[in-house]
Amino acid sequence: MMKPAQACSKPAVVDAAAIRECLLRLAAGRGEGATYCPSEAARQLSRDWRPLMQPVREVAAVLVDEGLLVCTQKGVPADPLAARGPIRLARPAKD
Repeated sequence: MMKPAQACSKPAVVDAAAIRECLLRLAAGRGEGATYCPSEAARQLSRDWRPLMQPVREVAAVLVDEGLLVCTQKGVPADPLAARGPIRLARPAKD
C-alpha cells in the first residue's frame, strides 16, 4: 500500500506535466536506492493505465537526461525508451 505522500492524484488530463510530477513524487517517497516500476505512476494516474506506459517512459527519459532519475534494467543502467521489457526507476545516488 502506498504512503499518502507517495500517492499521485488522478488529474482530469494526463499530460507530460502530470506524469513528471507523479514520477518525481514516487521517487521522493522511496528510500535511497529503492526503485519502482513506471507502471506504478501510470496506474495512479488513470484506471486505463496501459496506454500511458509509452508517455510515462518518454517523460522518464527526460528526467533521466536531467539527472533527476536513474533507469535500470536487470540492475544495469538503461535508456527508458530503448529498453524492451521491465525497467526500474529511482532517485540518483547522492554523491
